[in-house]
Amino acid sequence: MHLRSFLLIITLICCQLLLGNSFVWYNGKQAITYAVSESTSPVVGVALGMFCSDMEQVTGMQPQQTAEKEATIRIIQLDMAALSQKEKQELQRLGIPIDSISAKKDAFFISVLGRASKKQLFIVGSNGRGAAYGILELSRKAGVSPWVWWGDVLPEKKNRLTLPAKFSTFQSPSVEYRGIFINDEDWTLQPWSWKHFEPEGVDGMIGPRTYKEIFKFLLRMRANTIWPGMHGITVPFYFVPGAKEIADSCGIVIGTAHCEPMMRNNVGEWDEVLRGKYNYITNKKQVTTYWTERLKEVHSYENIYTIGMRGVHDSGMEGVKTLKEQTTALQRVIDDQRKLLAEHVSPDVAKIPQQFVPYKEVLQVMENGLDIPEDVILTWCDDNYGYMTRLSNIEQQKRSGGGGIYYHLNYWGRPHDYMWLCAIQPGLVYNEMKEAYNHNVRRLWIVNVHDLKPAAYDLELFLDMAWDINSVSPSTLNEHHERWLCREYGDAAGKKLLPAMLEYYRLCAIRKAEFMGWNQVELNKKKYARGWSSVADTEFSLTEFGGELDRYLQDYEAVKQMLIEAEALIPAYRKDAFFGQLKYAVFGAAAMATKMLEAQRARAIATTIPDSQWSQNVELLTASAKSQHAYQEILKLTDYYNNEMTGGKWKYSMCHNPRNLYVFNPPKLPITPTDGDIQKYASMENKQVTSLIKLQLEDCIAYNAADYVKATKGVFKVENLGHSMNAVSLPKGESITFEFDNPLQGEAILRTAVIPTQPNDKGDIRFSISMDGGEPQVCSFREGFRTESWKQNVLRGQAIRETTHQLTKGKHTLTITALDNHVLIDQWMLDFKPDRKFYVFPVKPAY
Repeated sequence: MHLRSFLLIITLICCQLLLGNSFVWYNGKQAITYAVSESTSPVVGVALGMFCSDMEQVTGMQPQQTAEKEATIRIIQLDMAALSQKEKQELQRLGIPIDSISAKKDAFFISVLGRASKKQLFIVGSNGRGAAYGILELSRKAGVSPWVWWGDVLPEKKNRLTLPAKFSTFQSPSVEYRGIFINDEDWTLQPWSWKHFEPEGVDGMIGPRTYKEIFKFLLRMRANTIWPGMHGITVPFYFVPGAKEIADSCGIVIGTAHCEPMMRNNVGEWDEVLRGKYNYITNKKQVTTYWTERLKEVHSYENIYTIGMRGVHDSGMEGVKTLKEQTTALQRVIDDQRKLLAEHVSPDVAKIPQQFVPYKEVLQVMENGLDIPEDVILTWCDDNYGYMTRLSNIEQQKRSGGGGIYYHLNYWGRPHDYMWLCAIQPGLVYNEMKEAYNHNVRRLWIVNVHDLKPAAYDLELFLDMAWDINSVSPSTLNEHHERWLCREYGDAAGKKLLPAMLEYYRLCAIRKAEFMGWNQVELNKKKYARGWSSVADTEFSLTEFGGELDRYLQDYEAVKQMLIEAEALIPAYRKDAFFGQLKYAVFGAAAMATKMLEAQRARAIATTIPDSQWSQNVELLTASAKSQHAYQEILKLTDYYNNEMTGGKWKYSMCHNPRNLYVFNPPKLPITPTDGDIQKYASMENKQVTSLIKLQLEDCIAYNAADYVKATKGVFKVENLGHSMNAVSLPKGESITFEFDNPLQGEAILRTAVIPTQPNDKGDIRFSISMDGGEPQVCSFREGFRTESWKQNVLRGQAIRETTHQLTKGKHTLTITALDNHVLIDQWMLDFKPDRKFYVFPVKPAY
């Protein structure tokens, strides 16, 4: 026998053995067949339609519905199946845990069951959503990304689909209500919808087709809740024809934001000319009528009703001045709203899903003695920059209504908007959401996004955790991210992209692209036109530590190169997905850094030479050309995103300058380079920049927190968090200890950088520093909301505290201890030059 024939036989035998351990649900010849129980919720039909479309893309054939006994896949929705006792017993004998499934809301069970001669794949949902999630889980198993439509992640063609012969999974949600808030949609989702995707609709409307695609995405993400778009520029959700009915058919629960009680969208719906002031003290009848109208309209649907009252749009309640007046009035509002709910929705008001959001000044009112009914969800908020400000205390954790979260992946407001790119570190999302879950905040998780596409990975991480809190851990965040990248772009590209994306998140943690102007918004309008300060030089130094400004730019260039290399490994049919989800953000952020930092260099050079020499100075021309070229690159990237990517599918959906903030303007340069200057100088090296920027430490010692030599019980590292990329979480009373050699002697400043988390209660948030076992020095980093120090912390992504120490030459130990909960240490730096001007701690990331 020839060797080739022998190897072929061995290969065939191996394949047969492998297939013997597999259940084939698509054989490459016949269409997939399925049977669905006679009675199901509309959402099951929606999910089946999505599944059939997915399988047509994957296999080339539409799945076919057939008789129960003949079907490869059997789908059962338990709460509507009306099973006889005999049928229940038969399913239980097969191995389906009917009682366990039925006990869980939105749960599903998938398993290969039956005799060897006739095995079937069962999908059993506890309710309609559960069955729908189970159906779409099978799409995932076939290689269909949840971003198949919104991210253009087209699936790979398959000629065979299998599962292990004993495959089984039982899944149920960790959080009851899981979803998104479409907010700050003015420059992205809203214009894309009404100008491009549904131009036949009303101007300013996020149309019904758009909402349906959003709802279908939520189904793919096993989410079930939305707070619809509510800005004044957007047509209110209940004015969109059929939108509520579509939501209901997709199993989507509608809720509203903190300032929109009783399912009303005040900005778009309250007519002051018709109804008078939105003032419960002086105009109660009109306000009550306004709420009643909506309750009568929506009472038959599944909703979460916001109770309480603020101003028309994100402002304090009208008609009250003192805290006492606010408390009395708000209590009256809540009591009256409960009566309206009992009258128009259900007499058993305690069973109606309701939330109260103690946001901004409302938190102070609540703490002044407001009585929030036991069954109402307390929905807590972050500080708009990803750090949770308050969570349920021991007593609040016992409430039957439970706790909720309103979290931000983008924001419009002080100290500065971030509505262009989404660069919240995954480690921060994980840490804050896990902290919330540990405080029994498990009823409602809502995340703020202006559009789905820019937030892709962070959004999926958030919703993955809401579905299964154990889907990721502090030490598997990078693994979770790599799996996502491999799923979206293939294994070879995904593995190559992980280090690039980790570095991108590190560079954005140091400074988000939107914050590179070193300026602020919503300042005193008497001092600043429009309340915006001007773009200023950054704190990046051109000289310290070998040139940290240039090292930052060089790091961005390295990330871009990694993306270019990975892109070559991505199939052509996923190139648009790659550009939309990753390349635009990375190249855009890199260009913003170049625009700002090269402009800063140009201005610095200009101060050293006479004005008459500016147009002849090569260094000045080079820096100016690089800066202007980077600005042009952002425009080109955005033009490609809107007009060429996916054949123009996303026209108007990407805006490079939301609100026209100053940071997005052309760079402030001593001279404006011509097109010829840009062509000649933009690719040149700056003379003072060497080919390799070396980290030069002078008179200082710097460490990442993850480099400790000893830790007490309960200490853990959080991947992809902080400037170090491996911040260390210290439970209250726990410590980490470092050992270091000191070459100098004398007084030094110790700068300790922590993640700028909040106390989550009324207390403090502190840590202590002890050098060589000496008397601890206590540092608090609690900040008042919207104070200048808080602003600087969230812009930097670190809070820095300084202590002074007298040191001798030689070996030393440094111990950092958490004195309160929610403390995460990022980096520390011992500096013998206390007046040093720099921005980044001179230490390599702790990947």
